[in-house]
Amino acid sequence: MKTMTILVLCAAFAVPAFAAEPTTALLIIDIQDFYFPGGKSELVNPEAASANAAKVLAAFRAAGNPVVHVRHEFEPGGSIHASVAPVEGEKVFTKTEVSCFNGTKVLAYLEETGVEKLVIVGMQTHMCLEAATRAAHDLGFECTVVADACATRNLKYGDRTVPAADVHASTLATLNRTYAKVVDTEAFLSVK
Repeated sequence: MKTMTILVLCAAFAVPAFAAEPTTALLIIDIQDFYFPGGKSELVNPEAASANAAKVLAAFRAAGNPVVHVRHEFEPGGSIHASVAPVEGEKVFTKTEVSCFNGTKVLAYLEETGVEKLVIVGMQTHMCLEAATRAAHDLGFECTVVADACATRNLKYGDRTVPAADVHASTLATLNRTYAKVVDTEAFLSVK
């Protein structure tokens, strides 16, 4: 009996407050092999972002909340990265457009599941993650983006190179408070 009590208490501290909200789903956008070192489209620091995404994923699994994986149709390297690989029962959608809501059944699945709130992580911050967040907001979902569970790349415009850190910060700044609440992993996981 004591062992059960200890386990229940530990679980209460390990699972964020959203555990009581079955209407909250995790949307993992394009954390795929081709974005990692040696891949066709390497990003800046994808390992750190995917490690944080894995922490958020673990919390959702522990809470029993829905998890939706999205992958962009691209080869070579189109597999979902091992750090956030889906398990049985988690939905996986393949897209060919920037937004995961364009040309897929993501919206239908979220509506069927009764999801009202989305926690969004993934790659690239300035493209597919941003597109998903804006579309989700416009479709009526309450969105949270976990900033350090996302990654992007350096961008060029004319003769100017914009560092990935600036691309990332700028994108999150435009999303924050308008399209989503933007938080870091530690803050998200510590919500009681």
